[in-house]
This record gives sequence, structure tokens and C-alpha cells, in this order.
Amino acid sequence: MNVRRRHISGIAVAAATALGLTTLSACGGDSTAAGGAGNTEKFDVVASFYPMAYLAEQIGGEHANVTSLTEPGQEPHDLEISAKQTAQLQEADAALYLKDLQPTVDEAIAQSGIKTKIDAATLTSLEVHGTEAGGHAHEDEHGHEEGHAHEESAPEDEHGHDHGEGAKDPHIWLDPVRYAEVAEGVGKAFEKADPEHAADYRKNTETLVGKLDALHAKFRDGLKNTDTKVFITTHAAFGYLAERYGLTEEAISGLDPESEPSGARVKQLQTMAKEDGVTTVFYETLVSDKTAKTLADDAGLKTDVLDPVEGITDKSRGDDYIQVMEANLQALQKALGAK
Repeated sequence: MNVRRRHISGIAVAAATALGLTTLSACGGDSTAAGGAGNTEKFDVVASFYPMAYLAEQIGGEHANVTSLTEPGQEPHDLEISAKQTAQLQEADAALYLKDLQPTVDEAIAQSGIKTKIDAATLTSLEVHGTEAGGHAHEDEHGHEEGHAHEESAPEDEHGHDHGEGAKDPHIWLDPVRYAEVAEGVGKAFEKADPEHAADYRKNTETLVGKLDALHAKFRDGLKNTDTKVFITTHAAFGYLAERYGLTEEAISGLDPESEPSGARVKQLQTMAKEDGVTTVFYETLVSDKTAKTLADDAGLKTDVLDPVEGITDKSRGDDYIQVMEANLQALQKALGAK
């Protein structure tokens, strides 16, 4: 099913206060204070933002010391790397990031002397999600569904951001199947970088992939029969999720969650909502709900949270990726009229 989305002309990077590497509350891995990003007795991993840090913690377990470059509650697109963070990167054993999502992270990692640099974008397929872009998923020989990738390219602005209808969508972690593919790649990279603990990394990866497969099954079954297949979001982050489960995402804005929609776009969405039986406008926890509420009020719709899981805060509907994604599923089922 086509995923109809609108992209903005660029990503506005706000000035963010970078306070050193953020400590994560690891479920299994041990985290240290901001000054302890490297040179510990453990496998020191620097992750760019929460979805990467979650993988590193789950796979690294007790052997990894995981730190994040993005503060809890900070919008990842806004991140600017400080001189202190750049220096701390030099001491890490591995860096795990998603290229093109945070250009300042890409530059800092490229210039660092880290031996193991893991780009999640190379571990699965990325697609273009323009106004009429998308594709139908199919299963490979392992039973994993895969989407048809689109190889269009877009120009970059002076900050290195892709923009336009041809920009590839970086939000791969919101598709549990693609996220599991990334997890498998990260596990192999950890095994190679720290062979002494390879068996544990392999076991932890298998456990995590099992959790993600179970999450995928919940979404697949939970969204199979619904009154409508269309949902509206403020941030064009859910194209992979929509495509995976036969839905259509209509985004008010593009990849930048702070961008303002045009009047024509708002009118178009209001008309579409009536035609497709849309009940809800979704907004996210890290960004203002003003735009969503304005559209919802004008169109007589409800609002609710659909979390892109870019960071976990006390406002999140869950303590980790799995819990927040399950909350997203419940919100979608309610809004779409799941049976």
C-alpha cells in the first residue's frame, strides 16, 4: 500500500546544549557518568541516540559500558556535538549510529579514531517515502518481511541534510522487522570487536531478535482488521511501520517535527480525514502538540500520542523500546477501530 507523505525542504537544526555523554540506565549493561565514556574495563560503546543505545545495551549486556550522545528528552535532530563529547569519542571501543539522521554525529565519528564504527543504515534497507512512495512488503526465505527499497536521491543543503521528495527515511527502528535486522548486524559487529565475549553477544542478540519478532507479530495481528487504514501524524516518522502493516500515514509536516504545515496541506488533511474515516491526529512526546490540536479542533478529531521512540523520558508510555511500541500499537488500534 502506498505511504503518502509530504517532506519539507530541509531539517532545521536548533542550537542544543551538549552536556557531555549521557548516562543510560542499562537493563544489563553497565553505564558510567559523563566522564567515563571510555577506558573502562568493559567494552565501551558510544551510541548516537536512544534506539541505538537500546540495541547496544541489550546485546552488550554485562560486558558493555554504553553511553549516549543525545540527552534524554532532547530531540535527536537538534543535537550538536560539543568539544568534550568529541574528545570522549576518541576513547570508545565502538560507535553505533544511524548515518544521515544526525549530521554532527556523522562528522564526529568519521573524524574519530574509533576502530569499530557501526552504521545501522548499512544493516538493513532504507526507502524513499515521498508523497506517493512506498511498496508492498514480502517475506524472505527466513520468514522476515522485506520492503522494496527506492534508490532515488535528493540534494543536500549546506548543513548536509537530505531534503525533498527523494530523501531516504531514516526511521528504520519503528519497523520491528528492520530493527531486528539491524540488531543482528550489531551483534556480529560486537562479536568481531570483542571476541572474548562473542558467545554472550550472540546469545543476547538471539534473545533481542526474539522479542522484536514477537512485537512484529503483535502489530501484524493487532492491525489486521481495522475500520480505516489511514492515520495522521505531526511528524513523518512512521512510513516504515505503515508500510509493514498495510497502513497509510498522512503527515502534517515532514521529517522535521518542528516544521509548520501550509494552509493548503491542513485543508487537504481535513478533507481526507472525512473521506477516510480518520478519528485521531497523533503527536509525539518530545515535540509540542499545538499543531496537532489545532488541526484536530478544526476537523472535529481527537488527539493522542504516537511515540517515535527517539528518547525515553518520564512522559513516555513505557520504560523502554518494547513497552513504548506496545503503547503505540494500542493507540493505533483505538484510532483505527481495530476489531
